Amino acid sequence: MADMKKGTQTSVETGSEAGGKEAMKREDMKEESRKTEAHTADTDTASEETARPETGSHKAEAGDQNDAGTEKNGTADAEEKQDGAEKSDSGKNKEEAKSSGFGKKVKKDKKDEKIEELTDRLQRQMAEFDNFRKRTDREKSEMFDMGARDVIEKILPVVDNFERGLAGADESDPFVQGMNKIYKQMTKILTDMGVETIEAEGAEFDPNLHNAVMHEDNPDVGENIITQELQKGYKYKDVVVRHSMVKVAN
Repeated sequence: MADMKKGTQTSVETGSEAGGKEAMKREDMKEESRKTEAHTADTDTASEETARPETGSHKAEAGDQNDAGTEKNGTADAEEKQDGAEKSDSGKNKEEAKSSGFGKKVKKDKKDEKIEELTDRLQRQMAEFDNFRKRTDREKSEMFDMGARDVIEKILPVVDNFERGLAGADESDPFVQGMNKIYKQMTKILTDMGVETIEAEGAEFDPNLHNAVMHEDNPDVGENIITQELQKGYKYKDVVVRHSMVKVAN
């Protein structure tokens, strides 16, 4: 019985070992089939890539075009940014110009306006005062000349009397000599004041300087020529104080 049991156990063990080996063989066969399938798949993939090379080049070109487009877009963006920066700078410059007073007038401060108003008023008053001073000086000069002409006009009859008295007097007489000295002194004072005698005899008649009280026919002289001075005329600073009384030839 014991031997039978041992034989049975040995046969069981032998059968189990044989089954284990068969299972291992089956696993090895499955693994080889998997490798074969994988190798076949790799071969097919390689053949497909070799058969379609242009597709890869098209893809590469498409990638290059995409890259070029990206670069163009980047350049355009950079230019737009630069233009935007320039516009912003120009806007800032315009604002600064406006704020500094260029382009558009800046509203003045009330103090500045008041200062300008007072300055303008002061300049006007100074100009008016200067004109007043000049006008006053001119009026004073004219008044002085008028007074001087009035005095000269009153002295001239005295000068005329001296001339009439000395015309027929004896110059050897000491009294006549004294009167002649007074006459010369008076005429010198008048000359120093600016009094001048008006030229008359032998000159052409001028109604602005001469007063014709007599006429005569004289063929020896030209027409409208003064032949005789009856009374001397005088000027003071080119203004007639007294016209000369004359005789004129027709």
